[in-house]
Amino acid sequence: MRLKFVAPLMPTLVEKPPEGDAWIHEVKFDGYRSQLIIDEDRTRIYTRNGHDWTAKYSDLVQEAKGLGAESAIIDGEIIVTNEDGLSDFRPLRKAITSRQHHLYFVAFDLLHLNGFDLRDMALKDRRAGLYAIIPTGLRIQFSDALPGDAKAIFELVDKAGLEGMVLKRKDSKYRSGKSTTWLKIKAYTIDEYELLGVECEAGKPAFALMADRNTGRYVGSAFINSSQAIRERLWKRVQEHAGPAPKGLKRPATQWVKPGLIGRVKHLRGEEDLRHASLQDFREE
Repeated sequence: MRLKFVAPLMPTLVEKPPEGDAWIHEVKFDGYRSQLIIDEDRTRIYTRNGHDWTAKYSDLVQEAKGLGAESAIIDGEIIVTNEDGLSDFRPLRKAITSRQHHLYFVAFDLLHLNGFDLRDMALKDRRAGLYAIIPTGLRIQFSDALPGDAKAIFELVDKAGLEGMVLKRKDSKYRSGKSTTWLKIKAYTIDEYELLGVECEAGKPAFALMADRNTGRYVGSAFINSSQAIRERLWKRVQEHAGPAPKGLKRPATQWVKPGLIGRVKHLRGEEDLRHASLQDFREE
């Protein structure tokens, strides 16, 4: 029987972890959410949107031959680790094209096994089955639960520089789409970006528009919630450094600036573009 791609269950972003022992806690890996399918046809790997990327992950497809399953659908994340053993999104694309031996598939859920649909089983039982089919030594690895209190775990995750954590109800069934039976909490980090301009419309909060300092690519906006003194100093510098709009950006309510203003931005860790971002301060380069 040829198995079909199953749209993934998507966790809901929350600010604080729930209390109680009804949840398991896992690291939120900084990679590509993926689905590994094994059946009598062949082994395939899909992206979270259902695109067949089997050809891009040929090494991991070979690794899957070591799994103890005739057929399976496994939910997980494809990652690359850094020198500290933590998942690192930056080298991931290069690894896919030229360094596949650096790729790992971290498995965290089992939707199908040897002819049986497991999605109505409790998560803890699905994970027990998943653990049983993954031998040691493969680059397909089991996502271990983190023991302890959720709040204390998140503090450790944050200090370690990880993207965040995922909390899943032990008794939850697997249902495609957004769900509150899986929750994610993301850590924040602070980075410097090139300040392109300030967008300010009457009756609305002001936002700083930011670009990557290395590539010049627009990465999003940051809410300006700094002190009044910093806001006044910023607006003065923006007016003094007024410049033309960057090519391809059309924001009529924006005062653009010449290169040279660098903003310190607090934002969610592990995102390609700015999310939940706020401007903390700025300096002139």
